[in-house]
Amino acid sequence: MKIVAICGAGIGTSEILRVNAVRALERLDIDAEVSATDVASVGSAAADAQVILTSPELVGAIGRTNADIVVIENYFDLDEITAKLEVAVG
Repeated sequence: MKIVAICGAGIGTSEILRVNAVRALERLDIDAEVSATDVASVGSAAADAQVILTSPELVGAIGRTNADIVVIENYFDLDEITAKLEVAVG
């Protein structure tokens, strides 16, 4: 399973989201490849992804995808990330 976390620049907040997604997946006992990228690269970075994690502001910039888009309101809220990933991949 491939999961891609995105933010505007692909440097800071997407990395925070990636790290917390890995922690959430550990809670769920689910193995997945989780990467971070910027919104401009999401088309190529998430071409074969099953899930894209992002903020509400960037949903419209993602474009066409076959991945499930999971909107995370608070990148630091491990409970929110765990609950939303459980629905998306569980």
